[in-house]
Amino acid sequence: MKKESKASKIMKYIASNPRAKARDVAKAIKVSVDSVYQATYLAKKQAKSNLSSVPRKRGRPFKLKTRIGTYTKVDAVNHPPHYKAGGIETIDFIEAKSLNYNLGNVIKYITRADHKGNKLEDLRKAQWYLNREIENLSK
Repeated sequence: MKKESKASKIMKYIASNPRAKARDVAKAIKVSVDSVYQATYLAKKQAKSNLSSVPRKRGRPFKLKTRIGTYTKVDAVNHPPHYKAGGIETIDFIEAKSLNYNLGNVIKYITRADHKGNKLEDLRKAQWYLNREIENLSK
């Protein structure tokens, strides 16, 4: 008998609890919140590729219909997934701590390093902003 994958467990839980938050799903299934985001992201991506030939009206986001429910297209401007990993958006943390531009960018690049593109490049960007903030404080 084949063992059920984490992603499959996550998607079944979401199908039966469509309003559950990522941290609730993670707690119920005993996986990380990042695993929940990754599983839902991959499901959306797979559903999108299955619908690539479906025509849509220009300028309107389309809805993806899958066996786990309805999802809207990932919005790269408002609430992108690489800034929501861990259950809190990076911008919310930066604003809560009242960080300035340089320190906010340090946090931004560190928190997204594992989730978007080139990790080393993001960490170098974070280091650049941190060095700039240190220079400003040294003046």
